[in-house]
Amino acid sequence: MSDLPEPDRVEGAPHPRETERLFGQAAAEAAFLDAHAAGRLHHAWLLTGPRGVGKATFAWRAARFLLAGEAAAAPGGGDLFGAAPDRPATLDVPPDHPVARRLRALSEPRLFLLRRGPTEKGDSLSAQIRVEDTRGLRGFFQLSAADGGRRAVIVDAADEMNPAAANAILKLLEEPPRGAVMLLVSHQPARLLPTIRSRCRELRLAPLGPADMAAALAQAGVAADDPGRLAELAGGSVGEAIRLANLDGLALYERLVGLFRPRLDRPAAIALAESVAGRGGEARLDLLLGLVSQLLARAARTGLGRPPPEAAPGEAALLARLAPDAGAARTWAEAEAALGARARHGRAVNLDPAALILDMLLSIDQSAAALAAP
Repeated sequence: MSDLPEPDRVEGAPHPRETERLFGQAAAEAAFLDAHAAGRLHHAWLLTGPRGVGKATFAWRAARFLLAGEAAAAPGGGDLFGAAPDRPATLDVPPDHPVARRLRALSEPRLFLLRRGPTEKGDSLSAQIRVEDTRGLRGFFQLSAADGGRRAVIVDAADEMNPAAANAILKLLEEPPRGAVMLLVSHQPARLLPTIRSRCRELRLAPLGPADMAAALAQAGVAADDPGRLAELAGGSVGEAIRLANLDGLALYERLVGLFRPRLDRPAAIALAESVAGRGGEARLDLLLGLVSQLLARAARTGLGRPPPEAAPGEAALLARLAPDAGAARTWAEAEAALGARARHGRAVNLDPAALILDMLLSIDQSAAALAAP
């Protein structure tokens, strides 16, 4: 794994285990702390919510809190959370605490991290968490049972488990080892086995607002001139906001919005399509495909009387013109589904990226013209 990227790290951002503060999730932390203080800490927590809102960071904070508290309660260890019985206000643990240092170095023996591992050849990451990746759990609990202390398992992300791995985790959830707390990160909980969901306490994390987004981006070392627009276009996801910032996504969305005033500017559309072609353009192509989908979804919302906050100059006027009513909203919702399927097929058969994008833009223009026709 040393030569492969970490599967649970967002490119250009600190890993969740290296992130000290979590913004915008005070309600989730309060619920976890209340359960801990009341002695009703569930053995398994399903952390759900949109991708990139801090679920993995929460999991690492919770594990750090539990393991540091256990260490502090050991003989001669002092009391990390103070002598008073009052519950801590946050999951904060000092960054120089020994447990915090060991977690950052992935050397804490009381934590097991389950994530995608390398393929059999070892030259790339597997697309799934396989049952082979779970086999270390048995030894982890057997070797650590002697002292009877707290143990933590982080699964990131549970959605990526193949059926055999999911069944292995289910057995642990059905017969949880004593003192173990499992923290399952899930972006799409509906994909999990119902029996896994039923044995976990769900804790949903919310999208971030502009102020929390600005603070989270600053902590990640990402410069953002307009965190409000970035938060809106990213759907409150810090991970997506970082991707947008690193790939100049706001400017790309401005170019996309500017193409349809009032009809498609074909030379500008061709230039935009060609900007994602060629070697190294894969990330920008994926981003642009996502932004096209966003534009259509935002048009549908507008037609239903729920116009989103403007994410680019002139966007509000464009969306109002494209989607004046519920009928137009239906057109754009159907277009999003159809063009999304077309994009997935085009990527699967290695269609020329410029041709794929231009075809989508022309299709949007035709739909707009049909809606505008008397």
